[in-house]
Amino acid sequence: METKVNRIVVYGAKWCPDAQRAIKFLDGHGIDYEWHDIDEEDGARDFVIKVNGRFVIPTLLFPDGTKMTEPSDQELAVKFGK
Repeated sequence: METKVNRIVVYGAKWCPDAQRAIKFLDGHGIDYEWHDIDEEDGARDFVIKVNGRFVIPTLLFPDGTKMTEPSDQELAVKFGK
């Protein structure tokens, strides 16, 4: 499923170490993003399941139509040319 976004969108949770690591990477590289906490935002958890076919966080959506789920720092570095 392709979902069009105008900026990087991150779906995650405060309790998720992978989500916190991805946010730390983005913040550390000055990469702007929009954060959605699946525990605090109505419909966010269902949206993640709809996009992925299963529940998996973090889910990152990109303006180019691509997405990443549970990306490693190395995968993020490749995506952003860092």
